[in-house]
Amino acid sequence: MTLSEIRQLIQSDIQATDQLILSRLASDVVLINQIGHYIVNSGGKRLRPLLVLLSARACDYDGQDHLTLAAVIEFIHTSTLLHDDVVDESETRRGNKTANEVWGNAASVLVGDFLYSRSFEMMVEPGLMRVMEIMSETTNVIAEGEVLQLLNCHDADTTTERYMEVIHRKTAKLFEAATLLGPVLANKPNLEEGFAAYGRHLGAAFQLIDDALDYMADADELGKNLGDDLAEGKPTLPLIYILENGSEDEKALVRRAIETDGIALLQEVTDIIQNSGALAFTQSVAQSEADKAKAALNDLADSPLKTALLSLADLAVNRNH
Repeated sequence: MTLSEIRQLIQSDIQATDQLILSRLASDVVLINQIGHYIVNSGGKRLRPLLVLLSARACDYDGQDHLTLAAVIEFIHTSTLLHDDVVDESETRRGNKTANEVWGNAASVLVGDFLYSRSFEMMVEPGLMRVMEIMSETTNVIAEGEVLQLLNCHDADTTTERYMEVIHRKTAKLFEAATLLGPVLANKPNLEEGFAAYGRHLGAAFQLIDDALDYMADADELGKNLGDDLAEGKPTLPLIYILENGSEDEKALVRRAIETDGIALLQEVTDIIQNSGALAFTQSVAQSEADKAKAALNDLADSPLKTALLSLADLAVNRNH
């Protein structure tokens, strides 16, 4: 299934969630409205809230709380983007200027805080302690992942294990929460473990491909500057592969790029990555994660919604932006 076909399955839920997101962004503080709408309407995939909606419906949930929690997941994701762009000093995201580039760092951080607190305000509305437990743990793990990534920056000795730990905390954890909320809302505890594993592995696959695209995509399609990861000294898997498998000269160049020169060596590093097995290796690891995601849904009965979830795992790996 294509992404548009997947969305068509739950089009009314998506429209209701979009309306809810816009209504709950509302604040009598004008700057919050400006920045919030700027980020939410900037053309993101809305993949995480889509996962909440699909998972709930795949578990035969027939209520409305999945709409609220889909909006919560999107607000948490958006708040992390605002904070990430400040930390990374990013200038573009999704082909637009970042909020910190337009309004400054202080405004971006504070509006990120607003979105975070609004999400907690909303997540109590279903009245389920289990939801609160999942989301409070998730936000804590994401914060730990951000700090771990900061510790890895400019560290050319970062191992694959440390890199994957960052991915699982910083990205995969929110995917895991999004898919776990489906069986929780539907009161189907027997499906919780499988749905959580599906989201966790899907999120890892998604991030691995993101990290590969930084060295192979078209900048306009990707929606950010190529080489951003290198400029920030982030030792992602394509770079780690060269450090573990490249020639001595290639290892020395990549090490220098991570530790100091970053963007100045982008073309040389990109050439090394593209002429080695680094991208194929990264894609193979991503494919392995996608396969694990699909296998995690073996206990779910066949349906168009299950097919949609399985297709999303394939789409996460086979994309160019």
